[in-house]
This record gives sequence, C-alpha cells and structure tokens, in this order.
Amino acid sequence: MSVQAHSQMANFIWSICNLLRGPYKRNEYRKVILPLTVLRRFDCILAATKAQVLTEFAGLKGKSETIIGASLKEITGVSFYNLSKLTFSNLTDDPDQLAPNLNSFINAFSPNVRKIFERFDFGAQVNRMNEKNLLFEVVKKFASDELDLSPAKIDHMQMGYIFEELIRIGAEQSNEEAGEHFTPREVIKLMVNILLSPETDLRKSHVVKTIYDPACGTGGMLSVAENYIRTLNADAQPHLFGQDLNDEAWAVCRSDMLIKNEDAENIKPGDTFTQDGFPADKFDYMLANPPFGVEWKQQFRIIEDEQRRLGYDGRFGAGLPRINDGSLLFLQHMISKMRAPEKGGSRICIVFNGSPLFTGDAGSGESNIRQWIIENDWLEAIIALPDQLFYNTGISTYIWVVTNRKVAQRKGKVQLIDAREFYVKMRKSLGNKRNRIADGEDKEPNQIALITKIYGNFTNNETVKREVDGVEKAMVVGKIFNNADFGYNKITVERPLRLNFQANAERIALLEESKSFRKLAESDKKNETARLREIDEGKKRRDEIKKLLADLSQRTGEKLFKDRMAFLKELKALDRESGLHLSASELKAVQEALSRKDETAEICRDARGNPEADGDLRDTENVPLTENIDDYFKREVLPHVPDAWVDHGKTKVGYEIPLNRHFYCYRAPRPLEEIEADIKGLEAEIMELLAEVTGSGKEVK
Repeated sequence: MSVQAHSQMANFIWSICNLLRGPYKRNEYRKVILPLTVLRRFDCILAATKAQVLTEFAGLKGKSETIIGASLKEITGVSFYNLSKLTFSNLTDDPDQLAPNLNSFINAFSPNVRKIFERFDFGAQVNRMNEKNLLFEVVKKFASDELDLSPAKIDHMQMGYIFEELIRIGAEQSNEEAGEHFTPREVIKLMVNILLSPETDLRKSHVVKTIYDPACGTGGMLSVAENYIRTLNADAQPHLFGQDLNDEAWAVCRSDMLIKNEDAENIKPGDTFTQDGFPADKFDYMLANPPFGVEWKQQFRIIEDEQRRLGYDGRFGAGLPRINDGSLLFLQHMISKMRAPEKGGSRICIVFNGSPLFTGDAGSGESNIRQWIIENDWLEAIIALPDQLFYNTGISTYIWVVTNRKVAQRKGKVQLIDAREFYVKMRKSLGNKRNRIADGEDKEPNQIALITKIYGNFTNNETVKREVDGVEKAMVVGKIFNNADFGYNKITVERPLRLNFQANAERIALLEESKSFRKLAESDKKNETARLREIDEGKKRRDEIKKLLADLSQRTGEKLFKDRMAFLKELKALDRESGLHLSASELKAVQEALSRKDETAEICRDARGNPEADGDLRDTENVPLTENIDDYFKREVLPHVPDAWVDHGKTKVGYEIPLNRHFYCYRAPRPLEEIEADIKGLEAEIMELLAEVTGSGKEVK
C-alpha cells in the first residue's frame, strides 16, 4: 500500500465524521473515529481465529485468567483476544439492541484492550450516539466492505501509517487543543534525524534499540523514530516505551502499539514525575515535547521530597526550576535514564520554549540545572526553530540535543544552530500553526535535510545564502562554543556606607518610626497589672532616651557630624554621664533616626576597621568564566567607582545560553517615505470600506 493509499484510507475513515455533524463539534470527532478504527482493526485481526478461540475458551472454564489468556493469545497470534460471539459483521443485525451489544462486544475483549476503551471513555460516546440516533449509521459504515482492515489487506506497518494519519487529522481538527499532546510531524522528523543520523550501528543485523518518550502523547515521536530505524534496517528491533498523563492520549498511543503488534504494556499511564513507569530502566534514545510553561505545583511535595532524600542518586539532584515551568524537570528525568557511557550511552532530543535557555539567575534552580548539564559535557547542540510551528502556541521553540557519549570533536563543545528562517508558509493556518519546515515534497526545499546537514557539519560560523530585504546575503546559521563560554561568575560589587549624623528636633522625632523604639512601650504579658506596669516602664524609658538626645542636641549645638565614630563618641560619653546605658537595639534605633546618607561623609567602619557596605549602592556584575574576576573588576568597575570592592563570599556561578544574542543580525529600519506611503494606502482602503458601509458612495471625512 502506497503513501497515497494510506492517506486515501485515512480520509475515507475520517469522512464518516460527516454523520456526526450537529451533535458533535469538529474537535470531538476523534472521540468516535479513533476508538472505532481500533475496534474495527482488532475485529479484523481476530476474525480468522474467532471460532477456534470460542471453542478453546469453552474448554477452559474454571481456569485462571492467566492460563486462559496465555492459551487464547497463542491461538490469535497477538497479545489480545475477544470472547464475544458478536463481530462487526453482525453487530447491526439488531438495531434496537446495538448500543448494549456494542458495549458487550467491547467488554468481551482481553483486559489490555478493555483498559484502552475505559481510558477512551468510549461507553459515553456509544450512549451519546445512540441518543442522537447516529450509532447505527456510524457502525454500519465501519462494518462495510470498504473498510476492510484485515492483516491480509493491510499489514501492521501500513495500519500504523493509517492510524498515525487519523491522529494527525484529528489533532489538526482540534487546533488549539492539539498542541497538548501532538507535535507537528515535520518537527518530529527533524528531531529523529538529529537524534539518529550520527548513529553508525543502526544497520547492524537484528540490532536492538530502546526508545523512550516520558510525555508520549499519542505516540508520534515513538512511531517516527521506529520508522526511521526500520527504513534503514528491516531486521532492526526497536522497542518503544512511553508514558502520558492524559487518558485519551495514552489510549490512542497504546492502541497504536497494539495495531502495529508492538508491546503495548510499555506504554504506561500516569504522571511521569510522581508515578515513574520505568524507575529502573535505561534507554538508548529519548525524545520528548513536554508541555511549555506548565506549573508543577501539584507534584511539588513529591518532587521536593525525592530531591531531598536522594539528591543526585534520584532524578532531580541538580535543582528545581520555578514552580510555573516544569520543562527542565523532564530533561533531568530523561538524563537519569541515560545508559552509562561504558554500556553504550544515550542520546536525547527534547523541545523547549525559550525559558530554559536563560530563565533563572546564578544560584537559581534553572541555572544550576544548566550548569550541571554543561559541566558534565552532556549538552551537544541547541537548534532554534521558526516560530508559529505549533498548533497551540506561536512562540519560538528550541531543540536541545543531550548525550553522554559525544564524539571526540564535540567533546567540551556546544553547537548552536539558527534555523529560525527555515520554513515555508502554510496555505491554511491550523490554530497558531502558520509555518512549516519543508521536507522536500511537492518541489519544496528540503529544509529538514539542510538543518540536519548543518548539524552534521559541526562547522563554526557556517553560513547559508538567503534573501533579506530583497538582497541575497550570507547568514551565519551555525556556531561552535566551548562549554565554559556559557558560564559566568555573578559577583557582588559593594560600595562603602557613608552617613552624617545630627541631633536636631526633626531627626529625634523620627525615633517614633523605629519599630524597636515603639516596642519599648508594648507588652505581651497576660496579667493585666503586669502588662500595664511594663508599658508604663517602657514609656518612661522612651522619654529618658528622647531627653538624652535633647541634651546631646544642646551640647553639640545641632552639629552635623560627618564621621560616625566622632558622633558615637559624643553620644556614648553623654550616655555614661546620664547613667541611662543604651542597649544595642536602642543605640541602633538612635543611629537610624539621626543619620542621613551623605557621599561626602567619612566611610563607616566595623570594629575591625573594615568598611561597611551600603545596601542601597550594592550592584552585581556577570563576569565570564573565561575571564579573571580581578582583571574584569579593575577594567570595568573601578574606573567608574574607585571606592568599590568585590565581596567574594557572595560570588555565584551561573549558566545561560543567550542564543538570540549570538545570532543577532542588525536590519536597518525601512525608509520613512515607504512607511508613510503604506499608511496612506491603508487610510485610502479604510475610507473606501467606510463609504461602502454607509452606502453613500462618497468619500467619508
């Protein structure tokens, strides 16, 4: 069966949706079409052994389910069976009992198939179609000879192609919803090309490879990776593994595995973070398109507990990203499943938005995760994709390539590829998807092959010729960096605290705003008498302090002190004479009230004579890891603030990947004359439209 024939069969199946119009919305069609396609395929597969299975089952009554299952699967030759006397050919014989008979037919399948239809929640659709008088016509269409899905006519791989096409059509019909668990096929093809093209052993006879997707959705990435390997080597044995939280997506993926006679038990339901379906497994290849910018608040307690207990022996030892974006949790999870290099290592491709590249300052969870990945020399490449590629978002996206078995020339290096201009406009938008990476069909350029070639070339400052503003220019699309180029030391630059002091009425009055001063006249004692006594004593103490400062004002003549030591000398001398003996907190409150920032004052110093830092003047600088901090400080900071110093105790290492900055290309603004001409043209169009609306046919002013 050719690719065209696959599409024709898929389109014929999808045409049955015409019967659903009205009671069903377009984005709901897949809730009927996908389960019924699975059901019809299973029925066709089991048709040849149906009578034998029923005969065998009659003799197995009373046996355990395990024994029954093993015996019947041996007869069917696949991993499922059905114990009902009903088939699609006789389901419609009793139209009045079609709904209960269809549900009975489904419930007679082996547990692995029943579980799929429970996740599809297909019983609800059967009842819904029955209530709307649609069920008979829909089932009749699926039972027709035109829809012969028997293995003799359509083998497992061909059926897989048909089912993938149905998934794609259903996702496109859903538009906004599709991006939740559907990745555009050309993005998957590019990821698989990048992931597998460097592999040299895929052509080996009967080579075994494991492929894993922790957010597998409907299984698109797994299927394309499998097809890639089988196209290279028909004897290869790719084994697919996946997990997804969404019930419908999981049911679709698991159905696809059964349809292609894969081991469907390797597709697990549940939350990857809290219910890891493969806690002890390692994989050769991993791909994922996790949800963009989705918070992980519900999983926080479990993830934080794992990090605290297991550290780097668990999945999240490197750090936790901010709660509103769990993207980097997925990558850490995948890295934890890499095979050891001595056992062959692993390769990972994952799609992110821009946030994981640079979000998070030095010392943050995101930065620490990037540091861990880069310093372990696992980050191989990042590819910037065109925007408006995905169905549910128009934002820019990036492919990260991570591996623990880099080839020699890539060790210690990271390749950045700017593929943002490698796209063609779609004839018709699908949700937010307006662009597509061309794959060479229909006389289009093969942009997937070109990006893959750029990746494979591993050339610094690689250029391609493109037309920009009507002029052909050589644009840099590939750059090579050392790992350390993405790291920096975040240094804290301190400047000295300089204060003047004056004991005048205005500043003394500010004492009342001091929290510690106000607390002198407060009490938390429960005994009312004791509480009032303590408050009274506090008020008396406050009055004594204010009198002390009034005496200081009189003694100094409201002198403006520009040296804190000189001011404290006067204050402490008067304090000793009065016998008041200010406490440390009282002395601090007095200093805060009577001081003002003054850049002409002397530097305030601690007991050891070291300058105290002014928090308001504190600043930070990011110094590249490749540069000496002291040299940078002398060159970039001291010429502007000669009294500054670096507090080395606060220095933190950070990592970010400013891809856009590395590929920034200046474009001159359009001439004002052109802009003005466009505006006038738009104004004229608006006037014509307004004239049509008013029906006057005259110019509207």
